[in-house]
Amino acid sequence: MPIPPDAFFLDPAAGLPLQVQLRRQIIAAVTAGRFRAGEKLPSTRALARHLGVARVTVAQAFAELVSTDYLASRDRSGHYISDSIERRLEAGPPAPDTPRFDWDSQLEGRFARAQRRDRERDWRGFAYPFVYGQADPALVDHAAWRDCAMRALGRREFDSLTGDLYDADDPELVDHIARHILPRRGISAGRDEIVLTMGAQNALWLVAQVLLRPGTSCAIEDPSYPGQREILRASRARILPVPVDARGLPPDAIPPGVAAVFTTASHQCPTNSTMPLPRRKELLARAQDQGFAVVEDDYEFEMSFAGAPSPALKAIDRAGAVIYIGSFSKSVFPGVRLGYLVADPRFIAEARALRGMMLRHPPGHMQRTLAHFLSLGHYDAQANRMRNAYARRRAVMLAAIAHHGLTLASPQASGGSSLWLATPDGVDSAELAARLRPRGVLIEPGAAFYADPVQGRGFFRLAYSSITAERIPQGIAWIAQALGEIAAAGPHLPLIRP
Repeated sequence: MPIPPDAFFLDPAAGLPLQVQLRRQIIAAVTAGRFRAGEKLPSTRALARHLGVARVTVAQAFAELVSTDYLASRDRSGHYISDSIERRLEAGPPAPDTPRFDWDSQLEGRFARAQRRDRERDWRGFAYPFVYGQADPALVDHAAWRDCAMRALGRREFDSLTGDLYDADDPELVDHIARHILPRRGISAGRDEIVLTMGAQNALWLVAQVLLRPGTSCAIEDPSYPGQREILRASRARILPVPVDARGLPPDAIPPGVAAVFTTASHQCPTNSTMPLPRRKELLARAQDQGFAVVEDDYEFEMSFAGAPSPALKAIDRAGAVIYIGSFSKSVFPGVRLGYLVADPRFIAEARALRGMMLRHPPGHMQRTLAHFLSLGHYDAQANRMRNAYARRRAVMLAAIAHHGLTLASPQASGGSSLWLATPDGVDSAELAARLRPRGVLIEPGAAFYADPVQGRGFFRLAYSSITAERIPQGIAWIAQALGEIAAAGPHLPLIRP
């Protein structure tokens, strides 16, 4: 890619010769990685015209950099960043000419401290990626999505996409969510009860900002979704973990004085347990009596393999205490980054105002593309395809787990795209994960899911959304072999089992 002339500038008041300034500017850009080996510089004529200097000034600067091997001159082609420059660069950047601004005194760092650090960005480079939350591109209907994107970008609709919606949402997408998506969960909602978000993570952030203040107490499931804990920690709320059991969150264990309770009632994260109807009713009754809001993250409701999923908490909430979070990240693909909140109109108005301050609204072209994807039937077709593929992968995984004698921590769970497993006594899942990485196997150790990471060392999650059925048996075999090697290495300290 050629380097444009406007990447350069000179300061006549700098007190340095213009040739020296240009030379230093190129060296600094190369050292910082902005200019890379093989990239072509502007011609001396074009750069001199842009900088308003004599052509000889640029030519002399280039000649000096060619002599020091920062640039290479090619006959009848021009000047390029030298191909050997990467081998010549020092380990670090050059010492700054002026003292650096003291950002440490300006920043608290609470957001960076709260951020999860156990996820592998290069998961596609592993042969056996049992990684949750990632999609198998083969299951996504690329042609249908492209067609919907082209419709959204067509001349007839383009005018509406180029405008700022301020705090509004695409009416077609909201209408389809209200009339087709929510009724499947037993939920009836008007337009003033729905606001679109940039996925479930953004929805959780909006909820935390609206409901919680520093020092306010909230109850969360333990174990629970790590991203939720990141958000709540950054809000400076007082987080009260409530241990879950085989039926999810026990309402009678919720401590008094909380402003909100966060739950994944239909598909507990990460154990996959489902809260039964009597417990759901008890939770809502306590919310009414004690005056706390219930935040329901209803992720993966589309991936049920045991008949119709249970009604959402929001569907049986008569008092309006439930704030419902839905997302298209699992049923379409994670990169779509679109979700929604459903709640009392007064809460939605506040959340919409906050969203408007932060990002106005999710990108209009993505909203309209998704609206077409839903209305033309592609969403239902893809959800069915994913459900069938996941059911097959789940069956293959369960068979491999049984064959190798691994232990399911939630054997009664059904649906979703992952399984929650327990290690043999004394085996730390973090040690297991480290032993598996060189063999191309990625698992999720359990520590990140618990308020006290020690409690999660005896558990790990295996997802099957991002790995094909054909690769699952060998991946499970590697896990079993690694567990055997760890066990043979010697005794281990007993781990905490909730």
